[in-house]
Amino acid sequence: MEENDVYRTIDGVAKGEYTEKRSKFLAFAHPVMTVDEIKDLVEYYQKKYYDARHCCYAYMLGADRSAFRANDNGEPSGTAGKPILGQINSNELTDILIVVIRYFGGIKLGTSGLIQAYKAAAAEAIAAARIVEKTVDVSVEVCFEYPFMNQVMRIVKEEGPVICRQGYEHDCSMTLRIRKSRLPRLQERLLKVETLKLLDA
Repeated sequence: MEENDVYRTIDGVAKGEYTEKRSKFLAFAHPVMTVDEIKDLVEYYQKKYYDARHCCYAYMLGADRSAFRANDNGEPSGTAGKPILGQINSNELTDILIVVIRYFGGIKLGTSGLIQAYKAAAAEAIAAARIVEKTVDVSVEVCFEYPFMNQVMRIVKEEGPVICRQGYEHDCSMTLRIRKSRLPRLQERLLKVETLKLLDA
């Protein structure tokens, strides 16, 4: 299996709960794709649990796991968002948001207590989620003359890309989607077909 084109995420919303010294922590894990989606979800939880003391979160985006953020929402710096993000990292997940709502129970937990509680709540949500592996897919556009249709279709059938779009105006064109690690072989075979042009989709 090609490591560089596989990533782990969750396939649905999951919930976890943790209680420490009467403070209640509710954790929600969501599969997400964009920062806008994350903003909407954080806003939703802030409104729904308006009576809670804190609404902390962390997220990770992208197959390369390069876009991430942790937010403490008023808790001492590094005691909430960071431990939540730590759980996302230790499970090697991406395209995920975890929101943890805290209801204060009247007893202070201290820095280490908070870190442990947010970590445990996030871990509970991840444990309740179904983790799935996905492949990084890329698109390519193929243009060719009609007489070469059979040749192209044979390659498509053997290499197994998904046909996203087909057009038959002046020449034939197709948008194909395939796993990243299998693209070079598909391109190499298609380029051997006479008159065929490859474009980035």
